[in-house]
Amino acid sequence: MSSIKSFSDHAQCGRLEVHLVGGFSDDRQLSQKLTHQLLSEFDRQEEDVHLVTLCVTELNDREENENHFPIIYGIAVNIKTAEIYRASFPDRGPEEVLRAARALTGGPMISIYDAETEQLRLGPYSWVPFPHADFWLQQDDKQILENLSTSPLAEPPHFVAHIRSTLMFLKKHPSPTSALFPGNKALLYKKNAGGLWEKLSSPGS
Repeated sequence: MSSIKSFSDHAQCGRLEVHLVGGFSDDRQLSQKLTHQLLSEFDRQEEDVHLVTLCVTELNDREENENHFPIIYGIAVNIKTAEIYRASFPDRGPEEVLRAARALTGGPMISIYDAETEQLRLGPYSWVPFPHADFWLQQDDKQILENLSTSPLAEPPHFVAHIRSTLMFLKKHPSPTSALFPGNKALLYKKNAGGLWEKLSSPGS
């Protein structure tokens, strides 16, 4: 909220709008709990916040053979027209495995994009060694899905490969070192003229 308002200080009109998309009717009701937490947090804000789009939990749910799946897995926004549309992302951005390692070891959700500088800022991170990485790497896909996913039946096709590559990374880097973050400084990325992420600071530089 603070970040968005900082870019709107000069605005004489307009309003704060929220679009919530995601989650489904999962067996553990994690989506319902998260949706409730998000709506409660917006309700606590001093400013008026207008809920424009709500496509969550049962509103984003389809059933197949008595199993539940999300209808929409991802969205994109055209910031010039404000159009919102369904999207998939084969390229999941810079340092995907590094970011996943932080999440898998219990790192809280954070924003890595700085709208003022238009840069991704990654790290420096810290984590404790992931327990039994070797054990999990020896397990078959079914075991990884059932034990390392919150919704095993609804995961996208790349999930298991993604977890395996993250576990391999954690095995190689049980704790973040200067090799990952030279000088204990963040890794910075910015989009080039072609719209691709370009590293501004890199290991070894």
